[in-house]
Amino acid sequence: MSDTLASAMEAPRRHLTERQVELVQRLVEAAADEVEEHGYGPITVRSIAKRAGVATATAYTYFSSKDHLLSEVLWRRMQALPPPLVDRERPVSERVAEVVAEMSLGTVDRPDLAAACTTALLAPGPDVQRVRSQIGAEIHRRLQAALGSEGDPAVLRVLETTYSGAMLSAGLGHIEFAELPNRLAEAAALLTGEHLSSNSGPHRRSSPGVRSGQ
Repeated sequence: MSDTLASAMEAPRRHLTERQVELVQRLVEAAADEVEEHGYGPITVRSIAKRAGVATATAYTYFSSKDHLLSEVLWRRMQALPPPLVDRERPVSERVAEVVAEMSLGTVDRPDLAAACTTALLAPGPDVQRVRSQIGAEIHRRLQAALGSEGDPAVLRVLETTYSGAMLSAGLGHIEFAELPNRLAEAAALLTGEHLSSNSGPHRRSSPGVRSGQ
């Protein structure tokens, strides 16, 4: 992908025509559908393009590989999330769990897609690396919001690493994606010295992603 096109496809995408924006969105949606129907291994840019009703050569104009496409699926889902709203009166572990639950929306209901996107993010190549950096920056921003401006930068760094590791473990099938908020809550509690009950707490509620008020 050229640098010009890569820049055009970033958040505002203001340099793409309306038709191009619609075409790219069709490819992204088709990639998600292909994964859910066939899994990560068998799908190709060609099969995704066919499902989207787009010529393979045209698909390659926008995406350099299936990993690039699947990375974009995850990035767009994260971009669509509302700004994090956290209640500063609540314990840090609960705030972190809530933010992680919001980032996990879609992964719980569509674990196969989440696992495929996680695998795609590990692929080499400048296009995937660019999307991976964008996702990493958004994870940083949301965890930072949960910790607050007074949060220890070292705690933030460890939580980011823990989140990445938990996502990888879930993608490999070692834990459930639904467990991510709990795992990060436990990490936050350990890092901050907060007492965390093993039997209760909002981070264990059955409706992850419910946002707190300001």
